[in-house]
Amino acid sequence: MAVTMMRLQHAHDSEFQYQHTPTVHFFDQGMYREDGLSYSEFSRGKTKARKLSVHGAGKPQLHYVSTNTVIERPARPNFLRNFIDGAIAGAAAGVIVETALYPIDTIKTRLQAARAGGQINFRGLYSGLPGNIAGVLPASALFVGVYEPAKRKLLEILPDHLSSVAHLTAGAIGGATASLIRVPTEVVKQRMQTGQFPSARTAVSSIVAKEGVTGLYAGFGAFLLRDLPFDAIQFCIYEQLRIGYKKTVNRDLYDAENAVMGAFSGAVTGAVTTPLDVIKTRLMVQGSQGHYKGVLDCVAKIVKEEGSATLFKGIGPRVMWIGIGGSIFFTALERTKYLLAQTRESKPEKFPNARTV
Repeated sequence: MAVTMMRLQHAHDSEFQYQHTPTVHFFDQGMYREDGLSYSEFSRGKTKARKLSVHGAGKPQLHYVSTNTVIERPARPNFLRNFIDGAIAGAAAGVIVETALYPIDTIKTRLQAARAGGQINFRGLYSGLPGNIAGVLPASALFVGVYEPAKRKLLEILPDHLSSVAHLTAGAIGGATASLIRVPTEVVKQRMQTGQFPSARTAVSSIVAKEGVTGLYAGFGAFLLRDLPFDAIQFCIYEQLRIGYKKTVNRDLYDAENAVMGAFSGAVTGAVTTPLDVIKTRLMVQGSQGHYKGVLDCVAKIVKEEGSATLFKGIGPRVMWIGIGGSIFFTALERTKYLLAQTRESKPEKFPNARTV
């Protein structure tokens, strides 16, 4: 009579794995199997799973579960729980990063906004931070809150070799949703960073009075042009690095390892998307002057009046800011997700005695 106890541990690459030696998997009521199986594989059904082989062994061993055995089923995807947990983790990570790195972002914005010959002011580097935090908190919460359940659903639907597509798509979906909050926040922040307004309240009231509500969404197209690729690429690189590294070390990752991968994904993505960021900044800070008529007009005038190198203006501070920010953000995100998962562990389900067949 074999009696076994197993527990479910959440793998941070967004799949569920059973941690036990030998690893055992539940299929139908009364049956489980020794093997290594991801949640995405499990969710696609018993038939496919039973065809998998065990490393260093013959056919997988099937067991009948009856009394005195405690088994925890893999939790089914829960959109609301994933949304809430993601929102909490995203809000915490977003506020921490924004507060720590706001001065670097201010310098980057002033460099990009200055036209040829313009002087850079290094005073008031925290100008607009409180108002920006008020926007960053819900925007980060909404982004991760949408990203997490979207990612899990896509990973469940798509085959394992297309996991990168799931991460790219989920990142774009999260970014598009969060842009409804991000864009007004970014407009107000950058107008304050360039010294146009002394406070967020003054900035909002003045922009609405002079430009209408649409003024708060100035550069919306350019913002999406920058942020959708940015979110998709950054999260895809990070998630793929985590999956590959976890397979190599065969354990959960430490905070320092998450930090390194977050920094790398952020720095690479920040460098690649710098021209899009310059265009977005110019469109957002121009105000009612209307020097640029749109994305294409902005690119053409920048290249004609200032040279193509201007499209990479501020790349140094941007790469440093996003690289360090990615390190802090993903470390805080993973740590918060882990703590939340610890508080939501499922209660074990009891089944009758177990015997090997």
